Amino acid sequence: MRLPTASRGGRRPPPPITERVTADSTVPALPKNFVRPCLLLLLREQPAHGYELLARLQAFGFRSSDPGGLYRALRKLEDEGLVHSAWEPSGTGPHRRIYEITRAGMEELHARAKGLAEARGTLDTFLVRYEEFVALRRAGVPEPVRG
Repeated sequence: MRLPTASRGGRRPPPPITERVTADSTVPALPKNFVRPCLLLLLREQPAHGYELLARLQAFGFRSSDPGGLYRALRKLEDEGLVHSAWEPSGTGPHRRIYEITRAGMEELHARAKGLAEARGTLDTFLVRYEEFVALRRAGVPEPVRG
């Protein structure tokens, strides 16, 4: 993964929505392109416009500081036929583009969810074995039953 480089004035540009770059080592890393199944899931829950999606992505660990990255991801999903968008009039301001998941998007979401479930099993196996040496459990998370 390539980290953003410093621009003039010493400030770093915000991380793209498709990556989670942070100096805080306590924040867990996300799978590559994790934003794709997250967007598909959010759109499966309900159609939405971009800024609403940006806010709802925070529940999955994404920052809301890169709307351009979000719209690039949505455009790519639409180009692949996984998402459809249309302009919706707004009574209080400019028209908004509303995004909806397509049938192909639901199939992709299901495939990605299955892959994530398989990865979770592998990660759980690793963590259970590692926890024999070091306690990693978060407060409020019950210990797994070992038999």
